[in-house]
Amino acid sequence: MSERNTQVLLRTRPEGKLSPDHFEIRQVAMPEAADGEVVVRSVLLSLDAANRAWMQGATYKSAVEEGDVMHGYAIGEVVTGGERFEPGDLVAGELGWQQYAAMREKALQRMPDHRPISHLHSLLGIAGKTAYHGLLNVAGIEAEETLLVSAAAGSVGSIVGQIGRIRGAHVVGIAGGAEKCAWVRDELGFHACIDYKNDDVAEAIRRHCPNGVDVYFDNVGGPILQAALFAMNLRGRIACCGAVSQYDTAEPRSPAGIPGLLVVKRLRMEGFIVMDFADRDDEAQRDLLEWSRSGELRVAEDVLEGIESAPAGLVGLLAGENRGKRMVRVGPDPA
Repeated sequence: MSERNTQVLLRTRPEGKLSPDHFEIRQVAMPEAADGEVVVRSVLLSLDAANRAWMQGATYKSAVEEGDVMHGYAIGEVVTGGERFEPGDLVAGELGWQQYAAMREKALQRMPDHRPISHLHSLLGIAGKTAYHGLLNVAGIEAEETLLVSAAAGSVGSIVGQIGRIRGAHVVGIAGGAEKCAWVRDELGFHACIDYKNDDVAEAIRRHCPNGVDVYFDNVGGPILQAALFAMNLRGRIACCGAVSQYDTAEPRSPAGIPGLLVVKRLRMEGFIVMDFADRDDEAQRDLLEWSRSGELRVAEDVLEGIESAPAGLVGLLAGENRGKRMVRVGPDPA
């Protein structure tokens, strides 16, 4: 075990766009486990758009304050055992942006010995389960319906669209840049992809969704949500997963037409978080694993190296750099 622990702190709360300068990297002494705790070595740290939202204030979890170790969900290996866990056990929890963490045993989840471990963040983790539950258990999708997915090249959107395709829907993605849109179409199997950086989004939605939109899976909010609302069919469904376009700005924009459009079109617009469906996780993981093994669903991962890469990695994720699930390799996989 290392004699020092590298941590990434939120140095100052951003008022506009996030930059690596808002973070501070420091070396501290190794943590020691108190009663009811174990020390965990971080292996793979998840980077998520929600990390930015936590800097703005409390959401479904407490806010990140200036001077805090940056909050984050990670998979790690127990290095000092306790009552529930032994050294070598694979666990997951809010370890934060650091190499080692002293964690209450009750706050940790035992993870299966699935390889590659990275799939426990992507396919079988929060990304895959969010996509599965949001599309199938919140919005619902039927064969021959039209599904529109924003942030289609991201960790959740890339899986949502593939599930929709597997279920027989006409799937249209929205992503940034011609190269990324080509990847969404050619590699992930979406029927079309709209380039929000260069296309007129509202016109492109009308062109690629000639029968209107039955289900919109929203990861971005803002003007793209606005365009989708006007394209929705009568009794359409909108699953609100996130609003990444609104997290990293000093001037968030809310869509017009709410509740007017919801009333006129009898739309159902529902927000959710993945923990709402924990009782159905086994079903989600079973289906996702089956689709992956059969080749129907492609797993896309973007793994950065070293805890020091996390600040720039999050900034890049908010700018749309990643394809699939972005994470940071903090340390080697357990043997």
